[in-house]
Amino acid sequence: MPIQRVKSVGNTQALTSQVGIVRLLEALFACVTFSLVVHQGGWYGRNGDWCMFCWCFCFAMTLLVLLVEFVGLQHRIPVSWKNFPITFAMYATLMCLSASVIYPVTHIQHNAASGKTKDYRIAATVFSCLTCLAYSVEVTMTRARPGEVTGYMASVPGLLKVVETFVACIIFVFISEPVSYDRHEGLKWCLAVYCICFILSLVVIVLCIGECTGWLPCAFNKFLSGYTLLAVLMYATATVIWPIYNFDKNQGGRPNRPSYCSSNSRSFCDWDKLVAIAVLTAINLLVYLADLVYSARLIFIQA
Repeated sequence: MPIQRVKSVGNTQALTSQVGIVRLLEALFACVTFSLVVHQGGWYGRNGDWCMFCWCFCFAMTLLVLLVEFVGLQHRIPVSWKNFPITFAMYATLMCLSASVIYPVTHIQHNAASGKTKDYRIAATVFSCLTCLAYSVEVTMTRARPGEVTGYMASVPGLLKVVETFVACIIFVFISEPVSYDRHEGLKWCLAVYCICFILSLVVIVLCIGECTGWLPCAFNKFLSGYTLLAVLMYATATVIWPIYNFDKNQGGRPNRPSYCSSNSRSFCDWDKLVAIAVLTAINLLVYLADLVYSARLIFIQA
């Protein structure tokens, strides 16, 4: 009888390639992390919920990416597959990084855990760091190289857009609990800066993933440079205004850390959150400056 060759069920290259192996490690590390936490490590409060969401979300989305590439559905889904995987990998890197910092601080250091519970939480933190490292490796492997033609989100400006939106989300968390922007019109302007720049950066990401950049009434690269310049100017004002109205006595601010913050060792007090917002605002200003430089270079290169 003639020998019949069995055709492979799917694209095994999606699992055996270097990127595929890294994605399998991401899923494995994330699964081990939340399994350790659920088994005995425990989680509680909003910080614990955020960490658990990060690990579970990243695990589920990584499996989805692997499934799509294994089955070969990249060209049948309404998203740009040149932009979506690396965008998710960058967000996953930042999410797991935040979870790797928040979880040990809130569940090991401040909780004073001991015995097996502490061991499980330390192990979960280690695997969370490994998950973050694996996603950062994927970003490094799949980002655009000089002269390579690929999706915008794989370029440095595209990855910076992800950082800009993620930092803005952290600012929103700190600024909303407690509400710290309603004491003066200048602080409301800072909130407007965070919201406007966040929305514009998110719109750029959605347009790239949905391959809808042609909907813009002007050239995409010129739109990027114009909006990034506007964001730099707006964030520059917020970087100056926010500390003035929160830490200057003449403007009703508090320059020194209150005494009640020293006794509140379990979490950030209100004053600490104001400082964190000021630092994050300065960080996002630097990110937007780097984004502006890279976007301007793209225009000059194309010209």
